[in-house]
Amino acid sequence: QVQLVESGGGLVQAGGSLTLSCAVSGGTFTRYTMDWFRQAPGKEREFVARINQNSGNTYYSVSVKGRFTISRDNAKNTVYLQMNSLKPEDTAVYYCAAARVLTRYDSWGQGTQVTVSS
Repeated sequence: QVQLVESGGGLVQAGGSLTLSCAVSGGTFTRYTMDWFRQAPGKEREFVARINQNSGNTYYSVSVKGRFTISRDNAKNTVYLQMNSLKPEDTAVYYCAAARVLTRYDSWGQGTQVTVSS
């Protein structure tokens, strides 16, 4: 069973940067489209970014487009989320997810906390 482990969260000042990592094991990494989601207290889980399995094409939510960059290193079986120009409203638990089909996710990570101070 494919497993995902997020890391890299922490406390950062508004306007600062942070890079999250998601290590993938137990599956063929190159076959997975990788997504990042986040959930803030009192809010619904929100899609953040996606990188496709073959083309490497990326997609971002409107709220983070231009500030966040998703990438993957196939040699390291790791997906990254580089977050720049962070805002207090970016504060949330960030989760990575892996999918091979459109209808379901194969696995979710346990999340990593990102806190942005004003």
